[in-house]
Amino acid sequence: MRKIEKRAAVCLLLALALLLGLGVFTFRFVKDGGDWVSFPANRHLYNSKGQLSVGRILDRDGDLLSWPDEDGNRCYYANAIVRKATLHAVGDRAGNIGTGALSAFGGKLSGYNLLTGVYSPLGQGGDLYLTLDARLNYIAWQALGGKKGAVGVYNYKTGEVLCMLSAPSFDPLDPPSDVETNPAYEGVYMNRFLSGTFTPGSVFKTVTLTAALEQLPGVSERAFTCTGSVNVAGDVVTCPQAHGEMTLGLALARSCNGVFSQLASEVGAETMERYAEKVLASYSVNGIRTAAGSVDFSGIQIGWSAVGQGKDRVNPCALMVYMGAIANGGRAAIPQVILRTESGQGFPTSFYFPRKTGKLMESGTAETVAEMMALAVQETYGTARFPNMEICAKSGTAQVGGDKAPTAWFAGFLQNKDAPYAFVVMVEEGGSGAAAAGDVAAQVLDALVNGYVK
Repeated sequence: MRKIEKRAAVCLLLALALLLGLGVFTFRFVKDGGDWVSFPANRHLYNSKGQLSVGRILDRDGDLLSWPDEDGNRCYYANAIVRKATLHAVGDRAGNIGTGALSAFGGKLSGYNLLTGVYSPLGQGGDLYLTLDARLNYIAWQALGGKKGAVGVYNYKTGEVLCMLSAPSFDPLDPPSDVETNPAYEGVYMNRFLSGTFTPGSVFKTVTLTAALEQLPGVSERAFTCTGSVNVAGDVVTCPQAHGEMTLGLALARSCNGVFSQLASEVGAETMERYAEKVLASYSVNGIRTAAGSVDFSGIQIGWSAVGQGKDRVNPCALMVYMGAIANGGRAAIPQVILRTESGQGFPTSFYFPRKTGKLMESGTAETVAEMMALAVQETYGTARFPNMEICAKSGTAQVGGDKAPTAWFAGFLQNKDAPYAFVVMVEEGGSGAAAAGDVAAQVLDALVNGYVK
């Protein structure tokens, strides 16, 4: 009798294990089936050259960016500049750009569904609509003028990324033969907007400002004096000039290193690191992880780290989200680059809904920071550069050492009710953030808000 009971118990455990395994498999099959079928060796999806031979990629307006021809060879948009400007969003034929749709979203392009797999009587795969507007990428590419860098614009309420540019780039229909040896193409396979981290310079002062407003009571009513240099934790932090007496808002507008390094010292290294984590976060953009940033506020590092120098490294996409949170009362939508997917017959196959960040700052803090960023535009950058825009912004001119020119940054957001956009521009060796990166932002935002030049 006992043997029967033991055998029954063993059989029950085996049955439970089988059911558990079946449940896990079913879950994974539903969740990851599209990725399973899109591996490069699947000859139903890839041609003999290793190119994805099914599925079309379109921008938000329905402009075809990439599609397979009758022989399964990958085709691209007719305009060479558009091809270069959208390379990191679409991907190259060889699959070297991991963040491109051809590599990252192969399961979507395959037209896969649970009932028929990737089988289609027409063999055409699915249509993948990106949130991007190819014309904005075109304008951003032209505005960068051959410099390396990144440009991003997104709707901080819905998460839709309208512009995502990384440079350098190349024409996917005519890849350069010296891509591995020519310094002009250094880092070309990396999407700088999603996968890079860079010294932020003074755009990081918005983080220090947030920490000071929430941790130092009455700080917004204090008066500050800049003499051109100040000793913070045993290190001398300098400004390009003595700014004299000013309010906290003017200290941001004039980008005073001395004021913000002192504020960080008052807040304390441990608390500053906690606030910095809000802009160092890694986000999942439709499954693509953005690079995580880093800072070091220990010891004498705190003064320069508070103003975006030292060992600070920030990802452009994460900074853009932080700008969106300031605009949106402390929280923002997480970016997404997929607008929708459709079967080859035009039926929707998936839907995407906004996802929010956690609370990056208090709503009252966000409002105050926004007011001070608006003052920075009025006092320093000039409102005439941004017609019909209620713009709040901060520039950054990040020293990177050696004989390299500074990295130029310009980040912020619009408060227009019909234009809830946050943006970031980073130009490597661009020089002045307000000039170089600000000019790129002005051209892209002008097209977005005021329309395209015909």
